[in-house]
Amino acid sequence: MQRNRPNVTIRTFSTGDGPRIADAWTAAAPEDGITYRRFRDLVLLDRNFDPDGLFLAVDGDEIIGAAYAVRRLIAHQGDDLEPGNGWIPFFFVVPSSRHRGVGRTLLTSTLDWLRSVDVRTVFFSSYTPNYFLPGLDKQRYPQAHRLLTALGFESQYECAAMDRSLNDYRMPDDIAGRIAGLRADGYRIGQPTDDDLVDLIRVAGSRFNSDWARGIREAVTAGLNLDRIMIARDPSGSLLGWAMCGAYEDVLERFGPFGVIPESRGTGLGEVLLHLTLERMRSLGGHSAWFLWTGENSPAGHLYRKTGFSVTRTFTVMRTRLS
Repeated sequence: MQRNRPNVTIRTFSTGDGPRIADAWTAAAPEDGITYRRFRDLVLLDRNFDPDGLFLAVDGDEIIGAAYAVRRLIAHQGDDLEPGNGWIPFFFVVPSSRHRGVGRTLLTSTLDWLRSVDVRTVFFSSYTPNYFLPGLDKQRYPQAHRLLTALGFESQYECAAMDRSLNDYRMPDDIAGRIAGLRADGYRIGQPTDDDLVDLIRVAGSRFNSDWARGIREAVTAGLNLDRIMIARDPSGSLLGWAMCGAYEDVLERFGPFGVIPESRGTGLGEVLLHLTLERMRSLGGHSAWFLWTGENSPAGHLYRKTGFSVTRTFTVMRTRLS
C-alpha cells in the first residue's frame, strides 16, 4: 500500500526496513530508543505481526516516521481472538519532519487498515504480549497526545511506572522475622523447584491473567534461572503467591510479574515476597528495581510506595471507536 504527500511516500513494511526503522525511532524518541534486535523480537517476530499494518513514511531513501497497527491472528487465551479490537503500539516522526502532517497521515493509514480488517475499537497502546510502553506518556510526548485526541482517541485510565534504588537496600528486620515465623509454621517460602512451575503458571493464568502465565513460561524456557523467582506455599502445599524479576526480555532489574491470590491478601504475604525478591535482585548485582504498570493509588501501588518505590512516569491508555 502506498500513499503520497509532497516529497513523502507512505508505504508498508518491506524486507530490509528493520534497522532503519530502529534508527529513526531512536532519533524520534531518544529517551525511549530501541535497538534493531529488540524491534525485531517485539514487532517483526511477534506472533500477530502483519506487515500490512506497519506503515512507514519515506522521504527519498530516508525513513522519517512509522506507525504500527496490529490485531490478533493467534488467540491470547483459549480461542478468543478479541474480534473487533485492534491496537496501535507505537508511532513516531523524526524531529526534522514534524509539522508536515506526516504523523496524522501515518495514523490515518493505520486506522483505515484496521477498519478494513473489521476492527471497530482501537487502543493506544496497551497491546499484549509485546508492548513497549503501557500507554502514552503525555508529559514526554504532548504533541502525540494532541494528535491522538484530534483523531478521536479518549483517555480510558492511567497507570504508573515506578522505580526503587537497590544501592541501599537491606531486608528490614521485621520482614526477616516474619519470614522466619512463617517458615516455622510450615510455610514454604523461597526459590521454586522446576516442578513448582506447573502450579505457578496455572495460578498466574487462572487467578491473574494469561499474559503473566505466558511470560513466565517463555522466560523459563528461554533460560531464566529460578533464583529470580520467589514463591509462597501454605502448610497444606497450596500456592499462595509469587514475585520475580527478569521475566521480560531477560532484564534483571525489571520487577514482576507479582501476585498474591485474593484469599491471602492483607496478610502481609505480598510484602514478604516483594522484599525477598528485592533482596535477591540486589544479591544478583541489581542496582535498581523498576516496572512499567500499576495503579498509582491501588493497594499494590501503596505497597510499592511503602517499600521505597516512587513514580517515575505516568501513562494514559487511550481508545477510539471506528465508524
